Amino acid sequence: MTTFIDKTVLMDEQAMHRALVRIAHEILEKNKGVDNIVLVGIRSRGVPLAERVADAIENIEGKRPPVGVLDITLYRDDLSILSYQPIVRPTTMPVDIDNKIIVLVDDVLYTGRTIRSALNAIIDMGRPKSIQLAVLIDRGHRELPIRADYVGKNVPTSSKESVNVKVVEIDDTDQVVLRQEKE
Repeated sequence: MTTFIDKTVLMDEQAMHRALVRIAHEILEKNKGVDNIVLVGIRSRGVPLAERVADAIENIEGKRPPVGVLDITLYRDDLSILSYQPIVRPTTMPVDIDNKIIVLVDDVLYTGRTIRSALNAIIDMGRPKSIQLAVLIDRGHRELPIRADYVGKNVPTSSKESVNVKVVEIDDTDQVVLRQEKE
């Protein structure tokens, strides 16, 4: 098992907040308002980030978009490697997604495999008008042709580094840390 040590704090609480508010503005600008938008947080840290983007949109527009929660466990291509008994948590979608603009929200975009799984899960639920992607961190190293429409921060990394997003709702702190593989 690979172990990592904290190397650098990439974003503190204020930087995360500013990035999410900027993403909210960009979503509104690209989609000409909040109508027809559904934010969908990918478990686990994408969910509180989606809620924060929804809060920011509500502060800007006076109207809050619905927020769904997406569990992609059964859609992962590495499921047999992860566990014989995966923990599947509920997916909740507050509205019908047919003909809606879905904005997937996740913490880190890396290989693109998580997003591919999320796309498969969304398509199984309905036929959205379009699907967009918002991520707090894009660290590169794509294995699939996937890119984010909205990015909080681009962080070039090496294969011996990882990016750890911490959110107060899960980790009791808001912070993005670059971690180095321990030799």
